[in-house]
Amino acid sequence: MGSYLARRLLQILPVLFLVSFITFFIAFHMPGDPARLLLGQRASDEQIQQTRKELGLTDPFWTQYGRYLGKVLQGDLGRSYAKKGMDVQEIVVEKFALTLRLAILATVLSAVLGVGAGIVSAIRPYSLLDYGAMLVALLGVSLPAFFLGFLLVVFVARPLGLPVGGYADETLLQQFRYLLLPSIVLGALTAAVVARLTRSAMLEVLGQDYVRTARAKGLRESAVILRHALRNAAIPIVTVIGNNFGGLLVGAVLTETVFGLPGLGREIVQAIGQRDRELIAGGVLFMAGVFVTVNLLVDLTYAAFDPRIRYE
Repeated sequence: MGSYLARRLLQILPVLFLVSFITFFIAFHMPGDPARLLLGQRASDEQIQQTRKELGLTDPFWTQYGRYLGKVLQGDLGRSYAKKGMDVQEIVVEKFALTLRLAILATVLSAVLGVGAGIVSAIRPYSLLDYGAMLVALLGVSLPAFFLGFLLVVFVARPLGLPVGGYADETLLQQFRYLLLPSIVLGALTAAVVARLTRSAMLEVLGQDYVRTARAKGLRESAVILRHALRNAAIPIVTVIGNNFGGLLVGAVLTETVFGLPGLGREIVQAIGQRDRELIAGGVLFMAGVFVTVNLLVDLTYAAFDPRIRYE
């Protein structure tokens, strides 16, 4: 287990290095002057030039990237130029908290709906219930997020009095009300994928000899389905749900923008519009780190579903 974990961590380091290099390279060549962002439009040219020298913005690319990489290795993601020198790490952590809540709620909804629909379809294959569930899953895959969000706003939010934008976190109920529609939009695609995968995995497992043996022993159908069939079909399902969770954490940009949620994805989009390269580089690097960490944790859960798996 220890050697496997060490190898995986060593594989993560080059990925994060490439992400940091590519992001910083793109941000470095973006138009805009970080010094003017920091000082404001009323600053004189002399002040701009002086600030550029003090910040090292006149240095070559490799010098600036090496300095940035050294700070990252010390846990410093830099300072935001557009936010007047605020610490990037503080901004990222604060905004990521909302994105994490949104991704967790969307993942729970997609897992419950997707696995449930997949099991029902597998138990009664080629029935009207199966065709109906797979049709809904196909619609979930096909509908764009912005269009599904519009439908939910018109046909769900207004009749039920749910908020359609912004965010308030005074109470858990308020958080849930503001995150419900975005989480449905964000989880619709993943729920459809999980449902289709669960159906195919369960159909394969339900035809195995040990399932027929469990039924022959007189076990309840619920025990056969949940304890024997679902557990043996769980690895591909858990893989998809875990990877989708990582994708939701880093891919909630459109949903946060549509519903006006002040999450990390929307913050990075605004930073791109403001040419705030320190916040862009720090935010993207943080999200990449979260994604590879989630993938590692998903791999480590396999042994819980299949005792034959050993990490060496």
